[in-house]
Amino acid sequence: MGTWETVDYATEGAVATLSIDRDEVMNAFNRQLRLDLLAAFAKAVDDPEIRVIVFTGVGRGFSAGADLKDAMSARETGNQRIEEQLQREYRPVLEIIGRSEKPIIASINGAAAGIGLSFALMCDLAIMSDNAFLLAPFANIGLVPDGGATWLLAKQIGYKRAFQACVEAERIPADKCLDWGLVNKVVPAAELREATAAWAASLAKRAPLSVAATKRAMRHAMAGSWGSTFDVEASLQDALILSDDNTEGVTAFFEKREPEFKGR
Repeated sequence: MGTWETVDYATEGAVATLSIDRDEVMNAFNRQLRLDLLAAFAKAVDDPEIRVIVFTGVGRGFSAGADLKDAMSARETGNQRIEEQLQREYRPVLEIIGRSEKPIIASINGAAAGIGLSFALMCDLAIMSDNAFLLAPFANIGLVPDGGATWLLAKQIGYKRAFQACVEAERIPADKCLDWGLVNKVVPAAELREATAAWAASLAKRAPLSVAATKRAMRHAMAGSWGSTFDVEASLQDALILSDDNTEGVTAFFEKREPEFKGR
């Protein structure tokens, strides 16, 4: 278990679950949450016993975005420019999600808005309750989407849909999120926790080295060319084919049994 003020950390088998715990403000981000999330993700990423990470929120939603009272206080006191806050406090957490070799599942239990949207989209996989929604509300308060939201949305749903979603600041309901490919699964709200746990446990049985390499290649492909991606895949394949997990996978195939991967 974790000891952070704003993040609950729990493990079950090879799965770590990180839950934002600021339900009183719809899990909005303040400075303490940014620091706690960075530490909690680092713990899960560095733990050799953990193969899959689940990221969710406690209570009514995933995250309503930035805590506006916290942001206004920082601006009024002149303690920190928003650009500095984004670069120094938000970016490291988002980057650890993208760079982690372990798959990270966003379990979206309610609103994922503002920079909370960016965190949900940054995860490798997403499962969503049927009463949840995504929202980029920035145009309503005279701001621009941040946390890489414009890139993430444009990459995942295309420029026109992404631009419309941002400038019109309309809620994207769960069924549309699934239709647009923003999430992988939508389940009844009462079943979200159980469905997330089952999915994470299933992924934890996959070959860890293969999962990590696939994530690395896929993340490169998002911004790289076909040729550079081909090169990355070839290099990764060259290393994986010598692994014990590859031998185990092939042996299990011929023996018609479930493989037992060790991550080596």
